Amino acid sequence: MANVKFDGKVYDVDTLPKEAKQRLRALQIAESEIARLKAQLNIAQTARQVYARAVKEVMPKDKG
Repeated sequence: MANVKFDGKVYDVDTLPKEAKQRLRALQIAESEIARLKAQLNIAQTARQVYARAVKEVMPKDKG
């Protein structure tokens, strides 16, 4: 028996209607995709910082 907590309540997945199980699965997929996209965003932001530092290294120095 697997349980799932949703909206503050615990449900036995085995007793849920088929449609509820399908929608829960869709919700899990959406949450996984959000987590994956957040990870990709973190990678891109880190790369941007590295590229910005690399650009700064080759820019002419201020002679002021």
